[in-house]
Amino acid sequence: MKLSKRLETVASFVPKGSNIADIGTDHGYVPIYLVREGLAERAVAMDVRKGPLERAKAHVAEAGLENRIDVRLSDGLTGLKPGEADCVVIAGMGGELVIHILEAGRSLWETIGYWVLSPQSELDKVRRFLEKESFSIVRETMMKEDGKYYTVMGVTRGGLSGENDSEPHYLYGSRLIRQKNPVLAEFLKKEQEQLEQILDTLKDSDTPAALKRRVEMMEKLAWNKEAQDEMLGTDTEA
Repeated sequence: MKLSKRLETVASFVPKGSNIADIGTDHGYVPIYLVREGLAERAVAMDVRKGPLERAKAHVAEAGLENRIDVRLSDGLTGLKPGEADCVVIAGMGGELVIHILEAGRSLWETIGYWVLSPQSELDKVRRFLEKESFSIVRETMMKEDGKYYTVMGVTRGGLSGENDSEPHYLYGSRLIRQKNPVLAEFLKKEQEQLEQILDTLKDSDTPAALKRRVEMMEKLAWNKEAQDEMLGTDTEA
């Protein structure tokens, strides 16, 4: 079994020797890979959908890992008991759902030392939630696969004040900006072009809706350019 580049990146964020819980496990590829490669001791593969869970069970059986990977029907973290996992993976879903899963699993926060999050949308909302609830993003990367951009975060409890101090930091990630992440740089250029194209299509329209949309696009373009300027002017972070 070979993981996609995206899932390989997600798996690389899991600390070696962890007991993991993979939320929304789908086919179970990430926990199987981590346990089979000796990167995780044990795993709980969880999904709210019965169909993918049956496929995950079949894949775990094929890998001969039934004694080390527990496949479990669960809505988010509700089926996870305290102490069963010290690392939780939540990847491949929208930011609002990631926030909902974290919020619903609040009782487990102090028992889980590390979280690997890969929201596929609303990254600014996820970063604001983490900051508000005293989580810290201690590691972050951005990668591209099949023309799509993905962000992966390594998160712990214990907030760092001032980690985000501007809208571009919430939108694009202060850590990625400081690192001068090359994939983020490419993404920002592409987004800038898209925003400028939208503004061009709106320039001859004076309807209230068009005027409102134009203001929104100009604001987003300003944040985009602020992030690009910061990447050009900051020192590279390891």
